[in-house]
Amino acid sequence: MAESIQEHAKRLHEQYIALDAHFDLLMEVDLRRKLGYRKVIETEFLPILRAGGVSALVCSLFIESEYLPEMGLKMALDQVSALYSEIEESPDKLQLCTTYDEIIDAHAHHKLAILLSLEGVDPLTNDLGLLQIFYKLGVRFVGLTWSRRNFAADGSHFHTVDEGHQGGLTEFGVQLVKEAEKLNMIIDVSHLNDVGLADVLERTNGPIIASHSNARSIASSMRNLTDEQLCELAARGGVIGMNGFNAFVSDSYEDGDVSHLIDHLDYMVNLAGIEHVGIGLDICNFLSEIPLKPAGHTRDSYDVISSHRELPLFTEELIRRGYSDEEIGLIIGGNFLNVYKKILK
Repeated sequence: MAESIQEHAKRLHEQYIALDAHFDLLMEVDLRRKLGYRKVIETEFLPILRAGGVSALVCSLFIESEYLPEMGLKMALDQVSALYSEIEESPDKLQLCTTYDEIIDAHAHHKLAILLSLEGVDPLTNDLGLLQIFYKLGVRFVGLTWSRRNFAADGSHFHTVDEGHQGGLTEFGVQLVKEAEKLNMIIDVSHLNDVGLADVLERTNGPIIASHSNARSIASSMRNLTDEQLCELAARGGVIGMNGFNAFVSDSYEDGDVSHLIDHLDYMVNLAGIEHVGIGLDICNFLSEIPLKPAGHTRDSYDVISSHRELPLFTEELIRRGYSDEEIGLIIGGNFLNVYKKILK
């Protein structure tokens, strides 16, 4: 009997490492642990991830604006501590990875590979020495900004806001980029504004990534990347992760779906090449304190893929569009892993 498309997608998730390059897991884990819950990842998230065939996650250290600047460092360290405690409680199921080889090892032992990223360097304030501390704690990705200004650079907002003139990298930001490269950390330009991204490209040599950004030619949010930026990242050997957040998938919040998300991927493949696309879904529906229906909208969720359980729907659509098994392997994880292999040693 012929293999169904669902069976085909499941087989690919068993054959290849499926990796989500951006997930705000730890702020939620930290919150739930402070409420007294234990083994949060194992009991509440791992079954969903396994159902979706997800083998590896890059988990961001994200700090809500209300905690900045005074509480930024504490909140970030609390999130790292929460992860360490989770791994101690579930050592046979979770593994913190800092190198490519460790990701492969975790996968071979049927553990969820977890990597750490700064989503905005706000916890550092303007102390460059703290970057090495986070490195020693296991952080290997440096997202310079979230959608706000910090000591390093200006972020790109979700929507137009009334503010003064934006700038590129500050002096601290330039020093930070140089130090991150020296430490073999991966620089992530998602959320960075256009002039800041240009500054990063001017001052770096190796691959850089945009872990969760789409194509601005399709959805006009400033959080997405221009054709020129996409080509520049590709020319460096970088990878762009498809972001499932509705507002970055479609200019009409109500219309975005998985098919529209893969329209972004098709566009980038045609523009920059199959080796430069991945997934960075930025799933937000699971977060405790966000409204699932923004004012004025009837849609039930923020995300076109509302849970990692639904990731095979993404893979099924790739199959329908004629991508080969090898190409799908690159898209769902292989391309990001190739960058990690070059830098994370």
